[in-house]
Formats: sequence, structure tokens, C-alpha cells
Amino acid sequence: MWTAENRARYDRSRLRYPSDLTDEEWTLIALRIPPAKRGGNKRTVNLREVVNGLMYILSTGCQWRAIPKDLPPRSTLYDYFDLWSWDGTLDRIHHALYVECRERAEREASPTAAIIDSQSVKSAEKGGFPPARWRPPPASPEPPE
Repeated sequence: MWTAENRARYDRSRLRYPSDLTDEEWTLIALRIPPAKRGGNKRTVNLREVVNGLMYILSTGCQWRAIPKDLPPRSTLYDYFDLWSWDGTLDRIHHALYVECRERAEREASPTAAIIDSQSVKSAEKGGFPPARWRPPPASPEPPE
């Protein structure tokens, strides 16, 4: 139910885009982003803006080339997206936030039950296409009359 307290908590009108992170959300994610590698030049990109850019793409479904100009360049966003996908950073952030969300709801970190309805079972019984090398069994010879 929407109350005055909830409305204020979920109000995103003061953000540049609705997909931008609030300060509270950023503090949860910032600790889970790996530091820059040793050697080479210092990191010059603002990681919060990188995450805001990735959240913009995820929430709007826009193409990489349609990213607004006030976010980091698409090459920077894509490079961080590719790196964090490859090294597991995105998976670790997702898992940590998932566990924290369940604990805040006073549930166990991992679900202990699953629900399978009859519709899911029916669709699972049909299966997919047979393998490419699959051949039907040879027809049995007709029994003699």
C-alpha cells in the first residue's frame, strides 16, 4: 500500500533518469565493485556514472548507440559491462543484493521451497526438437497373418 513514507522512499523525480541510482543504492553497490588493477594509468571514469549508464540501458532497452550524451561513452559502458560480465562482478553484485533483500524481509538467504504448477509440468513434458542425428527406430516387420 502506498503511504506517505513509501512514496517518499520510492520517489525518483529528483534523479536525472528514473534508472539512476540513489545515494543509498550506490553505497550498496560501490563496495562490491573491484578496485582498479595495479599499474597503468589511474582510473578516470566515474564508476557511479558507468553503473547509471548500464541501468539506463537495462531499464529502457535502448541500443548502445542511443545512450544519452550526458552518460559515459558507449564504448566505456560496453567495456565495463563486458569486463564485469566476464569476471563475475555482475553475478556477485546480484547475489549479494538478493541475499540482503531476503534477509531484510526476514527470510532465509536461500529459498527452501519451490512451486511447480500443472501448466509448467505440461509444457515440460513436450520437450524440444529431437537431436540433429536422431533417427526414428526402424519400423517393426508386419506380423504374419
